[in-house]
Amino acid sequence: MIRWLTAGESHGECMLALIEGLPAGLAVDADFINQELSRRQQGYGRGARMGIEKDTARILSGIKNNRTLGSPVALLVPNRDCSIDDLPGFTAPRPGHADLAGMHKYDFEDGRCVLERASARETVARVAAGALCKLFLRELGITLRSRTVSVGGCTNRAAQRKRIDRARKKGDTLGGIFEVIAEHLPVGLGSYVQYDRRLDARLAAALVSIPAVKGVEFGLGFAAADRYGSQAHDRIYYQEGRGYYRRTNNAGGLEGGMTNGQPLVCRCAMKPIATLQKPLPTVDVKSKKTVPASVQRSDIAAVEAAAVVGEAMAATVLTDACLERFGQDNLKMIKKTFRQA
Repeated sequence: MIRWLTAGESHGECMLALIEGLPAGLAVDADFINQELSRRQQGYGRGARMGIEKDTARILSGIKNNRTLGSPVALLVPNRDCSIDDLPGFTAPRPGHADLAGMHKYDFEDGRCVLERASARETVARVAAGALCKLFLRELGITLRSRTVSVGGCTNRAAQRKRIDRARKKGDTLGGIFEVIAEHLPVGLGSYVQYDRRLDARLAAALVSIPAVKGVEFGLGFAAADRYGSQAHDRIYYQEGRGYYRRTNNAGGLEGGMTNGQPLVCRCAMKPIATLQKPLPTVDVKSKKTVPASVQRSDIAAVEAAAVVGEAMAATVLTDACLERFGQDNLKMIKKTFRQA
């Protein structure tokens, strides 16, 4: 099984990812990792920071001749804007952000001490770690993709852009919904025997940890609550040579906390970004007076980027589940066990 952590501040020297548990013998494609980092920077509605940074990962450990050694892999992504010591502090916490709770928890008077780590810039390291996991899953024939379902309630791409443009003019922000799909998964990843081994619980925890994500559903999700059982559940069929199959995927590929062989379909609801250019009222933590919230450089909408982060988070969970089921210390043995399952 894998363990991984990230480190770094938004305007610090770099973002770091440390991943332990990847098997030996996995071919590491540095270009693929950087392509994933580039995808995270794209999308209509991104802010000025995306024009400053050119995210590129450096592999510091765990690799020899472009293959994993089975030891921890360390990845470093430099920040071009590394002005953390020169940026001004603030005492007007933003509604909807980590500022006020973080200042209270860690006894800070300066909200920047919270902002620097709570920033979604941290997801750079997640995407780098997720790219390694995608390379592993690809060896087993498992693929991940994502799509933007809606932005600000609009499902049409042209309408989404117009909505984002209106929000920008108003000094406002937008959220939306994105979907992550994993295909060619084997039956039985995860387990029903304990709450923390259920794959849907593990995926939900990973996805809701993405900044601004406030809801996660699988398959029909909340819509299933309005249907009869006869309309919600996927009928099971059997055919010689094909085995068991379903003609629908209302369960989103998960039953009883386990994969059932259908595509895994996760959907995430993302709230509007908390930093508004026309700020909401807040309370200055020093004067206790009502003031406009702090204004920081930010995106107008980042649903497309969040979808890439969602792929990365799902990839880490699915990699862990595959190693749990087929785990060995080297890729050759894992693939052999996988084929025999």
